[in-house]
Formats: sequence, C-alpha cells, structure tokens
Amino acid sequence: MPSVVCLGETMAMLTPTGNVPLAEATELYYGVGGAESNVAMGLAAMGVEAHWVGRTGRDGFGTRILAELASHGVGVSGVEMDEELPTGLYVKVPAALNSATAESSVLYYRQGSAASAMSPAMLTNPAVSSLLEAAGLIHLSGITAALSPGCRQMLTAVLTAPRHGRLVSFDVNWREALWRRTDKAVLRTLANQSDVVLVGTDEALPAFGTNDEAQLRALLPDTAVIVLKNAASSAIALMRDGGRVEVPSLNVTVLEPVGAGDAFAAGYLSGMLSGLDQRSSLRRGHLSAACTLTVPGDRGPLPEAEVLERILACSEADWAGTHVAPGRIDSPALSGGQA
Repeated sequence: MPSVVCLGETMAMLTPTGNVPLAEATELYYGVGGAESNVAMGLAAMGVEAHWVGRTGRDGFGTRILAELASHGVGVSGVEMDEELPTGLYVKVPAALNSATAESSVLYYRQGSAASAMSPAMLTNPAVSSLLEAAGLIHLSGITAALSPGCRQMLTAVLTAPRHGRLVSFDVNWREALWRRTDKAVLRTLANQSDVVLVGTDEALPAFGTNDEAQLRALLPDTAVIVLKNAASSAIALMRDGGRVEVPSLNVTVLEPVGAGDAFAAGYLSGMLSGLDQRSSLRRGHLSAACTLTVPGDRGPLPEAEVLERILACSEADWAGTHVAPGRIDSPALSGGQA
C-alpha cells in the first residue's frame, strides 16, 4: 500500500479535568491535536505508512507532539522545529462545562506560531521532499490555508506540482474564525486542484456558498471525487463523471463527537488506498467515525480485521441494523450479533 504524507499544523491541547468551568479549573489535561496529524494517526492504526509534516517550536510542546505521533506509528522525520517561534496552543472546553453557550468552545493561541511560518521553502527541505516524492497520497486541509499567506503559497505549490501518479486529498475543515479576514475564494481554488475533497454539508455553506450536490460539482469541476458528509445521516461520493454513491451513517451511541471527521477521513482514504470501491470506502469511513464517537479521545480503535471485513461486506439491511456503542458493535452481520 502506498505511503501517505499529512501536511499541516499540530498544536498542544489543554482542557479542564473534572466537572468545572475553565475559570475555576485547577488542573488541565495536556494532549496534542491537529486535523492532519489525527488523520495520520488514524491511517497508521489501519496499517498505512503515514507521515506528518509540519513545524513546531523547539519547546516542550513541540517535543511532546513528536513523541505522541511517533508512539502511534506516525513518521515525523519531515517535521521542522523552529528555534524562535513557539508551538501553537489551544484550550478546549467541553460542552458540558461551557455554561455560557451549552456548546463546546475552543480558545486558540496560534498567532505567530512555528506552524504559521510554513512556506514553499519547507518543501525543499530534503527530508520533506523525499517523503513527498515517495508518497502515494498527500493529505491537506483548509485549516492550513487560513494560517498565513506563506501557508497558502505552500499548499498551492503542492497542488500545482507534477503529481507523477500520486493523489492529493483536501479536507475543508471549515474554521469560521480563521477565515474572517481571508478571501474564501482561496478554498475553492485549492479544493478544485485536489483529487479528493471531503466536506460536511454544514461546512459547504460558509465555505462555498452552497451544499447542493449539483452546484458543488459545478463549482469544483476538476476534482475527481467530492465526499459530502451529512453528519448523522449519510455520506455521498460525487464523481466527476456524474456517478453518485450514498451510504447511510451507522447508528451510534455517541460519547464524544470530537475527532469524528478526521476519523472518517482516515477510514475513507485507507479504503481508497486499499483499492476498495466508493461504497466500501465510505462504509470504512463511517465505521471509523463511529468507533471514535464512542470514546472520550480523538481516535477510537477499529474492530479486529475479521469483524471489519464482515461489516464492510454486509448487506444493506445488515448495515442498517448495525449499532456501535462504547466497547461493542451489534450487527446482524456478526455471528451472535455483537463484537
């Protein structure tokens, strides 16, 4: 299976422990988070050779990020550590703790970070260029494009370089706060230059002005596949030749929604890299997302290979009857109904 390079930003993450609001917290859980590195870890867990390429500060946060990714089997040889600029940081307040809005909130401290200083020059780093040349897939996101002009120029350089058979995937990952002062037309250009675009119906409206399938295909005519995610409803693959494949979402007992989008991307892309058809790749994305929705962290483990294969190959009726809950999968496709 070809290797994958996930190019973007990873930050240190802090969140309150215990059932207290941020202002009253005396302890914060310390982890790491980033859309592209989440996808890299998801791919590595599925047996794909995955690398994360980006920039961190030469500080404790940066060291923690590299150690965390390496511990999940992700290659970090293409990461640059800045001697002066710091690693970005974000603070996550879970929904149950955010009494003001009853929704999860995030505070970002990323301005002037090492990641915001990414530019086309990073692509000439021998450690980076060798990874890109050997990759079968390069995974990007709209988050990187919004960080700085240099970051946008770097993505443009990746997308306009000769492909030599490799594919480029682009997850829109819409972040309203990042795009307030940036021309959103940039997103459309970058997405249209990609082979695979992943976008939620809720993201498509602010990012592209529409979530209508026909209009999205017209806006992104050069993209081979647009994967349109309808949250808890379904995911739809819209092919350039007019083909359309829709797969319903699984029934899930949700514990924590964070990370499901990245898990879906890892599942779908791993299916595509394995040579699966669109229906099976979408199913793999759904199952990966479902497993993540049932754990408190950003990544949930997939079932064993035999269970995975039986669910991916099951009938439409058995797929509709499958339920994923914390620690178990109940499905007519499985002997005895559960795993």
